[in-house]
Amino acid sequence: MKRIPIIPTVLVLAAVATMLALGIWQLGRAEEKADLLARYEAAAAADADAEFPLEGDGREVWFRPSTIDCREVIGIETVAGTAESGQKGWAQRANCSVGRDAEVLVDLGFSREIEPPKWEGGDVTGVIAPGPRLVANPPVAGLQPLAKPDPSDLPNNHLAYAGQWFFFALTALLIYGFALRSRMKKRD
Repeated sequence: MKRIPIIPTVLVLAAVATMLALGIWQLGRAEEKADLLARYEAAAAADADAEFPLEGDGREVWFRPSTIDCREVIGIETVAGTAESGQKGWAQRANCSVGRDAEVLVDLGFSREIEPPKWEGGDVTGVIAPGPRLVANPPVAGLQPLAKPDPSDLPNNHLAYAGQWFFFALTALLIYGFALRSRMKKRD
């Protein structure tokens, strides 16, 4: 009777079990992410302003409208951005002091010019985007409107990740099966 090696078999089966568990976990994460994206879609449709989060990542209010008072502009940086029309260019992002030793990032608007605008601060209304940051709507400092933050831009890759883990598990079993078959043939 031909013997199957015990230790390698246990290791391969443990690895396969781990990969299957990771695939099942990713399926659960896909459902959680779908629920989260549905909540963000509902938040994007809300009319009532949310208080801008001054601590943490503010996930609970992403995509909600908000207003801040930029009391002092600490600095303005130019980052890649997309206009409401879809045109690519620059988003002008201000770091604003809002009091209470708190700072808020504000995307002021879109520009084709890399040079930051002159802006002294004031009230800004917009939409809370991941970061968190406030995307001004309407834009300020004479800039054009930026593309509105959209929850559908957030990926839900978990189903693909689950498929990868299941594929890895199947591949490990096939390779080990071929290795065992080759070993058994050599013993004959």
